[in-house]
Amino acid sequence: MEKLPDPAAGLPELVYTADCRARVAFEVLANRWDSVVVFTLGATGPMRPRALLARIGGIGPKVLNEALRRLERNGLVERRPYAEAPPRVDYALTEAGTALLTPMRAMGAWAARYADDVLDAQDRYAGRADGG
Repeated sequence: MEKLPDPAAGLPELVYTADCRARVAFEVLANRWDSVVVFTLGATGPMRPRALLARIGGIGPKVLNEALRRLERNGLVERRPYAEAPPRVDYALTEAGTALLTPMRAMGAWAARYADDVLDAQDRYAGRADGG
């Protein structure tokens, strides 16, 4: 596998080949809910699943559970059970999950600046594809 160069030096084309570690970052958050969960935990700190459901909105319990399991498997979130009655569990970002917030915020800034341009391009392309 190719080692990533210093980010300040820029990324050569080859770092995005099939066996490149840089692709891990994109693949880890390929599911839209995973990034929402990471961002929410980053903003609020550890949370119980029910609180995450309420805070995020628009996500069902099954989908949230799947996202939390994926994030836990990828080492971005840790599940913290408490020996209480009734049983209680919360989720918190790991060091890797917390470190991911910086590039996520950069992507958010990019989206704030360019989302309208992207949506306009998609509309133009759809019009062209429809014979327009």
